[in-house]
Amino acid sequence: MNKKVLTTCFAACGLIVGLSLIPVSGIMAQNVGRPEMTLNGGSKGPVLFKHQLHQTVVNDCAVCHKDFEKKPGALDAAKKTGVLRAKQVMNKTCIACHRAKRKAGEKSGPTSCSACHS
Repeated sequence: MNKKVLTTCFAACGLIVGLSLIPVSGIMAQNVGRPEMTLNGGSKGPVLFKHQLHQTVVNDCAVCHKDFEKKPGALDAAKKTGVLRAKQVMNKTCIACHRAKRKAGEKSGPTSCSACHS
């Protein structure tokens, strides 16, 4: 067998074996988005959103992303097309979750507009 072909085969096998040793959560963790992002907060000012913190706490992307796609500008695009109303996600998802956590005696995020908008 050709030395080049043999080397390529060993390299490919090593890659396959190496990938099989990575836990699925390790692969998924690479697709978590930015740690933080600034969201358009309308007339009240921008909102610094700690994305990875929310992923850790909520642990289910669909809780938030049922309303909008997983891509930059998705919230604004959904509002512009009428799929979402202004404040819909913040009032129905964010603040509702924060209030439920607070009521359950758990650590929660802010529940007032001014606490998020700068």
